[in-house]
This record gives sequence, C-alpha cells and structure tokens, in this order.
Amino acid sequence: MLLLIAVCLWVETPIVNGQTTPQKDTTETVAPTDSLAVDSAMALIDADLSSADEDLQGGGLHKQLKRKFMEGSAGFMALVALALVLGLAFCIERIVYLTLSEVNTKKLLRDVDARLEQNDVEGAKDLCRNTRGPVASICYQALMHIRERVEDIDRQLTNYGQVQISNLEKGCSWIRLFIAIAPSLGFLGTVIGMVMAFDQIEVAGNIGPTIVAKGMKVALITTIFGIIVAIILQFFYSYILSKINRLTTQMEEGAIVLMDSITNYKARNNG
Repeated sequence: MLLLIAVCLWVETPIVNGQTTPQKDTTETVAPTDSLAVDSAMALIDADLSSADEDLQGGGLHKQLKRKFMEGSAGFMALVALALVLGLAFCIERIVYLTLSEVNTKKLLRDVDARLEQNDVEGAKDLCRNTRGPVASICYQALMHIRERVEDIDRQLTNYGQVQISNLEKGCSWIRLFIAIAPSLGFLGTVIGMVMAFDQIEVAGNIGPTIVAKGMKVALITTIFGIIVAIILQFFYSYILSKINRLTTQMEEGAIVLMDSITNYKARNNG
C-alpha cells in the first residue's frame, strides 16, 4: 500500500535534476477533444431541428391545405367550407339518383313490344311498373292511354317527358348556386384582407412588408380556396349534366320506339 502511494506521488510530481516539478496541465490536450465532441453533438441537434422544420413545412398535401386553411380568416374560410360540403351533398344525391335511373332501355322496349305483339297490354304495363327509371315511367304513361288516339298519346308523352326531365334536374340549381357563391366568398375575403392591411398601415403610420403581410395573406388564401371549391363542384356538375343528357336521349328514343309499337298494335286491332 505504501509503495502504491509513493508511485502515485512520483507520477504527480516527477523529479527533474533533483527537484520536483509540477505536472503539466492536461487540459490543453483534453480541451480539443471535448470541444470536438460538443461540436458534433450540436451539429446533430441542428440536423434534427432542421429535419423537424422540414417535416412541419412539408408534410402531405392535406397537411399543407389544413395549415393554409387555418391561416385564413376563420369566418370566410368556414363559409367556403360550408359551400363545399353542401355542394358535394347535392352532387352525391344527384349522382346516386341518376345512376339508379339508368336501365337497359333497348331490352325494356323489346320486352314491351313483344307483349304488345301478343296483345298483352296488362303484361306490358306490369313490366313498366316494376322497372325503375324515367324511360319505364314514360312507357307506362303511354300504355295507360293506349285506347286513345295516337296524337293524344304523343301529346301525353311530351308533357310527361317534361315532368321527368324536371325530376332529373332537381337540385342542380343549388349546385350552380354553390359554384357561383364559393369564389364570390373568396373575393369577399380578398377585399376584407385588403381592408385589414390598410388598417394596419394606418395604425403603424408607415408601409412595411411585415405590416401588410397578414392582411395580404388572408386575402390570397380565401381567394385560392374559393376557386378550388368552385372547380371541384364544377367537375361534379358537368358529370351530372352528362348523365342527364344521356337519360334524356334515352327517353326520346324510347318514346319514338314505343309510339311505333303502339301504332302497330292499333293497326292489328283496328284501333
């Protein structure tokens, strides 16, 4: 034990030329190593922070839209969102209704004509009554007046066809309203944002980028979202119009074919 203590003392105070000299300070050699480790740790922290900032700034498209939505004016952005939700609700309802209204028109008319050739008017009525869609409704309406003159039947088909077209277009006026009102709300938000910017300039007494940035940002964001909502609703509205036009064409063709079948039926049965 004494020998170990002596060795430690000798290491701490080496003897040079018979005199004890203090050991040199080792901090000069340790300091560079410690500073290098600290620099490395700080570099890692900076890298993590920068990556976190990139994740916050980037993210997915829905995250960016959500962030921009929150940065806009809450009142006008809520109105624009409400226009989008209500417009999509009407669009979905019309698409479902029109999809269920579509049937195989050619097959239906062939079956009706086959029953009329067999003089089975009631069977033709039952077939049309149990088939969905405006084409079947028009055929049933014509068969209900099959005992009348051909001119009267044609007039009934024309009038009833207008009613069916009105049913197909029900709710489309609301969709057009939301298409028009969404960008209008965006432009209104733009005007409000500009007013906010001028109010801030008046309060500050000078013009600077940081002073007007908030108002200008609200103005641009509300306009962008209003136009986006209008574009989305316009896409669905165009699709709905295409389905209405297709059903209207089927109704017109069905009415023509049915009138030929009724005319032949009357010729065979002497009116």
